[in-house]
Amino acid sequence: MYSNGKNTAHSGEGRLVGNIVSFVIFFVMFSAGIYTLGFWELDNAWLPTLLGFALMFLAFAIPMHLMSHSEKAEARIAASAAHQQ
Repeated sequence: MYSNGKNTAHSGEGRLVGNIVSFVIFFVMFSAGIYTLGFWELDNAWLPTLLGFALMFLAFAIPMHLMSHSEKAEARIAASAAHQQ
């Protein structure tokens, strides 16, 4: 992968354990959201539905937010300045 004309290798940076832990946390959150939908009944529909959708939404939204801010602000400014020239 290349960024700003430089090869960006992410191998060997020691982030495997953190990635696995965060994957497990968000996978459990998503699975819990699906599991809560199993309690859906006609007379008790609001709570499982809202809780399930909230858990599933957060299981996707939080990692997407974290991945979008993984770059430092200085790198974004430098890339933007280089792109504008």
